[in-house]
Amino acid sequence: MVSSISSIYKQKKDEVTARGEEWHKEIEKTVKKLHQELDDMQKEHEALLKKQETEYKGILKNLDQINRRATSLQKSNDVKEMQTFIPMIEKQKTLSEFTQYSFPTFCEAYTDDNKVWMGGNTKELKLFDLQGHLHRTVSITYVGSFIYMLNKQVGYIDENKRAVKIISNSNNDVTIFTTGDWNPRGITSTASGDLLVCLYKDNQSKVVRYSSTGGVLQEIQYDSLCQPIYSSPYYITENVNGDIIVTDWKKNSVIAVNRLGILRFSYSKEENIFFASAVVHDSFGHVIIADYRGDKIHLLDRDGQFLRYIIPREGIKSPRALCIMGHGEMIVGEGWTGNAKKIKYLK
Repeated sequence: MVSSISSIYKQKKDEVTARGEEWHKEIEKTVKKLHQELDDMQKEHEALLKKQETEYKGILKNLDQINRRATSLQKSNDVKEMQTFIPMIEKQKTLSEFTQYSFPTFCEAYTDDNKVWMGGNTKELKLFDLQGHLHRTVSITYVGSFIYMLNKQVGYIDENKRAVKIISNSNNDVTIFTTGDWNPRGITSTASGDLLVCLYKDNQSKVVRYSSTGGVLQEIQYDSLCQPIYSSPYYITENVNGDIIVTDWKKNSVIAVNRLGILRFSYSKEENIFFASAVVHDSFGHVIIADYRGDKIHLLDRDGQFLRYIIPREGIKSPRALCIMGHGEMIVGEGWTGNAKKIKYLK
């Protein structure tokens, strides 16, 4: 009996060692996920700071010009000219008007009764009509950065639980399916009632088509040369021709594949000011991109050819989310201000 004790305790030690290895693996996965999230946050933060730097330089240049003109007017003693110049000084934006930004992430989903679900950096989803009146508020288990509509119900991604969830009519939070050891991000429903989800783990990324009950129908990860298509897919939409289009934050580009997963086009800009934060489509097949850093919307045709910029008369600040309403109108969520603006982009 004494001799058997040794083997029993050895077995227990082996079990503890095995359990410890499992814990280490899980901790390593969690750390890698947090590193990835911090990398993404850093990229968004850097984009914001670069934009602020550009605006600061513009303001300093204007202030320098105003200072030179004021000095010149002071020497000339031209009272009439000085009176017309004073309002220009009063309107000039100063550096003190730029406040610390808290990244109010936006995500939007349009309903078929002219209302819009909005999510952000809080654990709530809110339903507004187009006049800005609040109709419904739903509490969720994770921030509403990635939301979608399926069968007239709003759903969202719970990144902590790696779960695709939906909100019932009674405001219950229901898990449809989980994504295993892959971390979910952007999500959209399709014309056929499936769900397309952007997934990542470690240094891998892919797009997976799920049935509405969570069955895997398709995986898109590599091109014809067995090279990864995506580096960091974030937001996703399915165009009217079946193309699957995502914004890739690491590549800083918009990538489209056809319904079979074959690469159709990739759209990006050389200038540093471009940052593709979100993408949607309309009933004409236009591909519409939110340029977070460039303060504008890019309008492409269905083949990825640039058509024009969409910049409303009153301007937009850091467009972070897009929602197409039909009749040539869209709602743009501003990451800089936290405001949502309705824009007419087609006649």
